[in-house]
Amino acid sequence: MNRRRISRTLAAALALGTTLTLVAGCSDEGDPVSFDTPRSSKGAQRQAAVQTHKPGGKGRHAGVPEPAVPETVFPTGPKASFTVHRSLEDGTKIGVTELAGEKSGFTGRVWVWAPKQYFDPAYADSGFPVLISLPGGKGYPTNYWTGKGIDLQGNISRWADEGKSLPFIVVMPVLNPDAEFYRDGSDIPGQAKIGTWLTEDVPDFVRANFRTFRSRDGWAFMGSSSGGFAGLKSVLQKPDKFKAVIASGPDTVPDSPLWKGHEAERQANNPERLAAALGRKPDTPGNEVFIGFQIGTRESGLTNLRNFMRKYTRGPVKTRLQIIQDGKHNAASYMRGMNDGTIAWISAHMQGPIRSEA
Repeated sequence: MNRRRISRTLAAALALGTTLTLVAGCSDEGDPVSFDTPRSSKGAQRQAAVQTHKPGGKGRHAGVPEPAVPETVFPTGPKASFTVHRSLEDGTKIGVTELAGEKSGFTGRVWVWAPKQYFDPAYADSGFPVLISLPGGKGYPTNYWTGKGIDLQGNISRWADEGKSLPFIVVMPVLNPDAEFYRDGSDIPGQAKIGTWLTEDVPDFVRANFRTFRSRDGWAFMGSSSGGFAGLKSVLQKPDKFKAVIASGPDTVPDSPLWKGHEAERQANNPERLAAALGRKPDTPGNEVFIGFQIGTRESGLTNLRNFMRKYTRGPVKTRLQIIQDGKHNAASYMRGMNDGTIAWISAHMQGPIRSEA
């Protein structure tokens, strides 16, 4: 579609800009970097008070009691080797590594960033929420959410300091196996299993290397254009694993040319059908998914998103729309929308890290 073609140009431009910035200003690019932290006893976490982070809560129904302290999953290994992709002003670093997906059989690059709170001894026994961030266009061989110009990580750090956002671990995998075709974030027959890569291998890799939460309350997607589609589809397809998504300027039906001859499989990866099926399930906290759409007033697609919301916002499918005034189909506009409300919205439905009182 036209918006995806636009996103390809955007991705290439952002990738070039990121490369130039790194060459000019990041002296430790390529150096080894570790995300290991000192680990203390789990006892402190077990004795911690029930989480009361702000912005608040986990989107629970009135009258439903808060659960016990959520279970942290400590890094399980095998440990990955990271090198520095970019350093931030607060001293944190974006690392990059190559992941050989055990379940998908696909090998690709993954960039990761952990917020400064992750290294604070006060949170040494706590998991952190994970935001898997997907680019638009082909999303290969780079992921433009790593770029300094967009500065997703720096903004999340600032928003967390301001109380707008949880301090997310940001994970940025490649979206496709090459720059020739997009795969709709799906396992298209005869192609690399990108759906399995995004929803199984990448989360397994994160659990192997970072402190996370066992509950789906600690797992979400965000993405723009074709990456927004992939995130939307993934959450609707696997609501037992992921709770929420920020989908910016997305399509709502799969349209890769590689689906030709595989209509049944294409429909099995259609967010509209997935949303309809989920909407028929009981509206319970365990079934709820939270979909935050974003779209600019200077791009197409608003009518389609409103139609999606009108048809499929029912039962456990919860939706929200952030309209970005003068916003275009680009990452800069979507960052503005996140600042204006979407990041606080998704944070309110996710589990935040728990500070130890010990």
